[in-house]
Amino acid sequence: MTPEEQWLLQREKALAWLRAGFALVAILVIQLNPSRAALFPILSRFSLFTFLLYSLLILYLISRSKPVSWNIGLTTTAFDLVWISVIVLSTGGSRTPFFVYYFFPVITASARYGLKGSLITGMAGVSLYGFIRFSYPGTNPILIDLFVVRSVYLLVLAYIFGFIADFEKTQARKLMALSKSAGELAVQEERRRIGRELHDRLLQTLASLTLRLEASRKHLIQSPQVLGQELLVMEETAREAMEEIRAFLAGKEGLNLIPGTLLEKLTEEMRFLRDRLGFRALLESEPEDLSLPQELEQELYLVLREGLMNVARHSQASEIALYLKQTRHDLTGSLRDNGVGFDFTKTLNGKGYGLGGMRERIQKLAGRLDVKTTPGSGTEISFVVPLRGISP
Repeated sequence: MTPEEQWLLQREKALAWLRAGFALVAILVIQLNPSRAALFPILSRFSLFTFLLYSLLILYLISRSKPVSWNIGLTTTAFDLVWISVIVLSTGGSRTPFFVYYFFPVITASARYGLKGSLITGMAGVSLYGFIRFSYPGTNPILIDLFVVRSVYLLVLAYIFGFIADFEKTQARKLMALSKSAGELAVQEERRRIGRELHDRLLQTLASLTLRLEASRKHLIQSPQVLGQELLVMEETAREAMEEIRAFLAGKEGLNLIPGTLLEKLTEEMRFLRDRLGFRALLESEPEDLSLPQELEQELYLVLREGLMNVARHSQASEIALYLKQTRHDLTGSLRDNGVGFDFTKTLNGKGYGLGGMRERIQKLAGRLDVKTTPGSGTEISFVVPLRGISP
């Protein structure tokens, strides 16, 4: 059952309880003041008790979570009008204390059908009451002041109830639309997060494996020892990737960087680029041993690994340099290459996760990432991340 259906069911339950309350109050009034039913005692008691049974039946059906269809709602509104008119007729006509019971079908019609339904029901109630008022024995049909006052009263309340109901429905539709939009935005954001995690963790691991396999072909015959070392590294990398996939499918956090090993992991990446792919690679850090919070190390490693893999795969560069500097307040860094560069605006407008994912991770740390590049002039990616507010 949708939230809207649940809300409609709760509304019908409230109306059913209200109807049952009206029926019980009517019986109590007649019991305390039997003179109200003196003219038509049998009809009065019959209408009151059958109205109570009818009310209890509707309450029972609603309590079993039976949704009220449009036809059933229209039928119960018509029954309410007829039953209340019989009660009014049998308990004094124009002098009846039960004229206010006409408010109930007006309320139900406004809740179900809005302003139009409440006005139609109000006019139907006025017509039935007018018929009773001018055909009731012993009344003077010339004195219509009470009838006019009550009729206007009923129609004005019908308009007010209907207007409020329409306004409520309009607001409810807006809230449902906002809720749906918020849900869609949450789904899109979750898809982006999953895509970013897949790209930065698993796909970059596979990209690293691909580069190592390409490099290993060169050592297949000339350097069997080097090839053996590379195969061991790739085997360990594949195992880590499998653990990442298992953790991801189980909804757990992926394998995190061991605290304090950021420079060690970056040194391994740079050594691979230098020894296996032939880059002139430089890594400098100030101070030589960085002391960074674990969250920053994890995010920064994923950002820099993405940058290094992009250089290896796309830049056609021969030199790559990575500089890191830690102060009391922030960490700054830059990654430079002498490659072919690229059109940064076209890259931002693309659908990839590369630079966009790097920027999102730096912004997640309340930092800023800048890219300087033009086709044919190399690339420099620089960033600054504040150290305050990040728990060590």
